[in-house]
Amino acid sequence: MTLIQDRLLSIATDPLLSFKQKSRQFALSADEQLPYLSLSDGLSTALESRVVCDMFEGHAPFKPRYVLPDYALFLKQGSCYLELPPADTLDEALTYLGILYHHVPSVTDLPVFLGHIDRLLLPYIDDVSDKQLYQKLKLFWIQLDRTLPDAFVHANIGPEDNRIVRAILAIEAELKQTVPNLTFMYDPAITSDDLLRAVTDTLCQCNKPHIANNPLHEAQFTDTGFGIVSCYNALSLGGGANTLVRLNLRKVAEQSDSLEDFFAHQLPRYSDLMFELIEARTDFLHNRSGFFNSFLVSEGLIHEDRFSPMWGVFGLAQAVNHLGSLANKQGSYGNSEWHNALAPRISQALSDIVTETFVTFGYKNRALLHSQAGISTDSEETPGTRIPYGEEPDIISHVKIAASHHAYYPSGISDVLQLDQTVVDNPESVFQLCKGALQIGMREFTVNIAHQDLVRVTGFMIKRSDIEKLQAEGSRSNTAALGVEAVEKTGILNRRPRVVSDELTVSDYQ
Repeated sequence: MTLIQDRLLSIATDPLLSFKQKSRQFALSADEQLPYLSLSDGLSTALESRVVCDMFEGHAPFKPRYVLPDYALFLKQGSCYLELPPADTLDEALTYLGILYHHVPSVTDLPVFLGHIDRLLLPYIDDVSDKQLYQKLKLFWIQLDRTLPDAFVHANIGPEDNRIVRAILAIEAELKQTVPNLTFMYDPAITSDDLLRAVTDTLCQCNKPHIANNPLHEAQFTDTGFGIVSCYNALSLGGGANTLVRLNLRKVAEQSDSLEDFFAHQLPRYSDLMFELIEARTDFLHNRSGFFNSFLVSEGLIHEDRFSPMWGVFGLAQAVNHLGSLANKQGSYGNSEWHNALAPRISQALSDIVTETFVTFGYKNRALLHSQAGISTDSEETPGTRIPYGEEPDIISHVKIAASHHAYYPSGISDVLQLDQTVVDNPESVFQLCKGALQIGMREFTVNIAHQDLVRVTGFMIKRSDIEKLQAEGSRSNTAALGVEAVEKTGILNRRPRVVSDELTVSDYQ
């Protein structure tokens, strides 16, 4: 029996995988048998050593990594392909969305963007009572969790206050599901303090939602609008990400003889290889795969020119610490002024490279810099620009260090702020911390409150109860195994919980 046959047999007989999970594993195994795209020797070496990473999107990419359809247009016009008329009622809108979700691909084979739910559904609720609305949305939320069992499935709400936003916040606090991941769009000119308090109160109950800085994101996507998808990725509405490649900054730093060598030679060298990989992968997707002949394009739900490559980085903390040792500097990233000043210099240098380099298939012919949240096998590198778990400083310092990077990463950056469970009895402190963090420039405010069942891994969520039973029973969640692997290899449960009191706000400590 060949190695591939052994692999396929092990999938077929795995007692912990469901039928659909086995089907997914079979498809991935088949993809791995295809020859890889034609690459230079230098890039092939960088990929093999994982200095440059392709995120396991497939040897011959036939679908984009992330897709953000225009769901509002779909509900307004219906779909010839799906034989659906325009939606006229809330029940029709919810049913039609559920149908379309099953035809929206991503790297996970499931949709990573469910749309701006409140904006989509507001036209259909005039004759629906608050009680009916809650019941219908709750059933819809349950359906999403049971039919799209992947924690990268993501919905958006806000920044306006409305009945749907309030209902979804209450449903999240009640159900405490991993799916969908959720982002609230905060805009200080639109969102009242009362609504933001309702959002942070919900966060204290279930570690959801993310809270995004809406004006910062809108400024990046003025022509298209945007959505937050998957973990916390900001991309063009009606477009998405055609690929995501990432650079291991730790390994780039370890190739360097000095700070000057890092900035002048090694970072540009490996950046060139990143762009070579982007061009190879997007050329196949756009010119050979036939994906952009789909009904999503012909019916105007997505547009090819709104897709961009995501230019991801990770392992910044280890890169900064290694460069500090080359410069004979004491301390480490997160706890040293020298290291904390060097880190955003690297982010700015990366931003300059990405914004100045042409790509063939990108939004305005550019890639989008992304602080990549890591994968479950990253045992030696910290996700994106984050401080290593267990080494976080006090919460105010943590927020200020994190915020120093956020201007440079338009397609997404997030720091998981681990708070002590006592904040559940002091939700005002979370409100104040959130408002201050967004005021000083954070794109995304994400909290993980210790000892809750829902746990943030990188940006997606798992349940502690799933961690405990996965090895014995398996899980209906496709992402539970990734979460368990992250617990074992990356130490996400080692994040240091901090306390924040009412009187401590970030803006007071500028």
